[in-house]
Amino acid sequence: MKKIFLLFVAVVMMCGARADEGMWIPMLIGKNYEEMQRLGLKLTKEDLYSINHSSLKDAILQFGGGCTAEMISANGLLLTNHHCGYDAIATLSTVDRNLLDNGFWAHSLAEELPAQGVTALFLQRMEDVTDIVKETTGDATGDEYTKKFDEVRKRIEEQSAEKGKYVANVASYFNGNQYFLLVYKRYTDVRLVGNPPKSLGKYGGDTDNWMWPRHTCDFSMFRVYADENNEPKSYSLDNVPYHPKKFLPVSIKGEKEGDYAMIYGYPGRTNRYEVSYGVDLAVNVTNPAIVACRDLRLAIMRRHMDLNKGTYLQLTSLYSRIANYWKYYIGQTEQLKRLNVVEKKAQSEDKFSAWERENNMDAGLLGKYSLIYADYKPYALHNVYYTECFRASAIARMALSLKPLYDAYERNTKTDKKAIMSDDTLKKYTNMAKMAYRANLKEFDISTEKEMMAEMTRLFYQNIPKDELPDIYDKVIFKNKKTINNDTYKDYATYVFAHTFLTDSNKFNDYLKVPSFEKLKNDAAIIYAMSYAENFTKNFYPKIEAFNKKKAELSKEYVHEIMLENKDKLMYPDANSTMRITYGKVLSYEPQDGVHYNYFTTLDGLVAKYKPGSDEFDAPKELIDLYKAKDYGRYADKDGTLHTDFITNNDITGGNSGSPVMNAKGELIGAAFDGNWEAMSGDIAFDKKYKRTIVCDIRFILFLVDKMGHADNLIKEMDIRE
Repeated sequence: MKKIFLLFVAVVMMCGARADEGMWIPMLIGKNYEEMQRLGLKLTKEDLYSINHSSLKDAILQFGGGCTAEMISANGLLLTNHHCGYDAIATLSTVDRNLLDNGFWAHSLAEELPAQGVTALFLQRMEDVTDIVKETTGDATGDEYTKKFDEVRKRIEEQSAEKGKYVANVASYFNGNQYFLLVYKRYTDVRLVGNPPKSLGKYGGDTDNWMWPRHTCDFSMFRVYADENNEPKSYSLDNVPYHPKKFLPVSIKGEKEGDYAMIYGYPGRTNRYEVSYGVDLAVNVTNPAIVACRDLRLAIMRRHMDLNKGTYLQLTSLYSRIANYWKYYIGQTEQLKRLNVVEKKAQSEDKFSAWERENNMDAGLLGKYSLIYADYKPYALHNVYYTECFRASAIARMALSLKPLYDAYERNTKTDKKAIMSDDTLKKYTNMAKMAYRANLKEFDISTEKEMMAEMTRLFYQNIPKDELPDIYDKVIFKNKKTINNDTYKDYATYVFAHTFLTDSNKFNDYLKVPSFEKLKNDAAIIYAMSYAENFTKNFYPKIEAFNKKKAELSKEYVHEIMLENKDKLMYPDANSTMRITYGKVLSYEPQDGVHYNYFTTLDGLVAKYKPGSDEFDAPKELIDLYKAKDYGRYADKDGTLHTDFITNNDITGGNSGSPVMNAKGELIGAAFDGNWEAMSGDIAFDKKYKRTIVCDIRFILFLVDKMGHADNLIKEMDIRE
């Protein structure tokens, strides 16, 4: 009976949807269909999502594991954001052939470049498996629940994967109150087709990031390849372009205020059911700590990248990722304070507690939250600094890659390696270390990392309570030191780098061929990292894990009760990196009293910001020449200008980068790439008044492909509608 009621509640919660808020499950989008029609949608329910024939879902893919992309031709051509393709583009670039800075266009299939490590994940089907999961887990909690859930999840996924034919994932919705199985096909032969110069793909840099008005042309193009049967196959010259079940036609008619706008994509994570205690901790402890660590990390990287073009290409993707969420946490904190989110959530929680008492529920749920946050708060700063400060240095991460091997040695006798563990076990740990080491080596610049280690070691010491510090400070760093200053940390970093085999890949590989515990114990970088790791693992990790487990249990119960309390009101599950659909309209807004932001920007505005030689506001000469000649071709708006970006009130978050923005007919009108500053609290608390999605206008994209890239081959293979 409880199971049937929960399903009824879930259905009710998806009715009466507000257009701007909500990341809806495509399989259940029919519950929102009348509202979508009212806003202007011209498609049928089956056009949106179908398991019987091709639908919009088949044109959407998860790109590279963390972004969204869309099929825009029958021959596997896809569109995503520039920042989503950034790492692949940078990896393919060299000082002599700098695709990142200069742009790249393949004018034939033969010119397309393999983007190693990039994947394309296509959703095949979804299935509600809540009953199966709950039959197995029952009323279990804590470690018992985790064990039972992992067992049933593994069983479902293995059966659905059909011996590797598919990728299967059981995902949790509504904080563990509902579960869906998602089955995908994963394609690994993905090739770079084109990208604008970085000056346009990141126009505005950190200054404009998360801001409106915006003039960035944040896009890149790739192509998915398959075998002769259209099935996934690793890179091969024999592979052919993938033929999707569905691709999006492109509209260059232009959009106007109030037009219907719909977004499909893979939003990463939201936490809108977070309680006031969690928001308060983020505002006052964790967010400021993350920003402080990243401030310093970015400053160090910037100095070294400015000195050497090779270092710039090596570190630019990492720098971009760090900088993006550095500014995000600044903005989120500012907006959470401005919108009084802690106070508003506390007021809502008081009403919830009163409802609990009135309905004879297990009252006191919020009191339990209060207790676990009080227990966790003394360790929250250490948790952030261990991740964002200590692990900021690549030498620390490289050393940590050997921790499983180190721990295996330490658990057993400390003599001959064969007396310690089997060859198979030894191979497992050395292979793990090798994979992690290679990943870090890609972004390892020795001069940058030496300064990074010194400065992060100093920052950790200065901000963490002295009784929480690892013993490396007293036993090694400060040993026999009469005074402690910046040189103390520099000298120690110099010592570590001179007494480790981790900075030399040949020495590292030689060690893995003949590993020994003795060599690990005497390596300066290993000693450094193990001191931090063992201190964290012994004294803080158990407390953090206990908090996380208890919070997960409380969150499941809390959301369940909220669903009961609000059974006649709108609810939707938090984003969890699975496919969602949102809908709304093209819409301007007022960020503050007396200020109005129009819904679109133009090339006029881009040129007004133009600063030759600037890191953030430079632009290619070709673009400036096209602007002066007003050579916009068929991509000009009716007003005679070239529109660059526009905004909608769709609900998105990280992971939606590259998502298609579609009109009422399902035609592509732009690529979503950012949110706006005034609504950066959105992952925790949605604000209807300020929330906007920033979109790169498809006409700006095609203008650059056509007029700057001269890639007629790409224009011709799209279905462009005027």
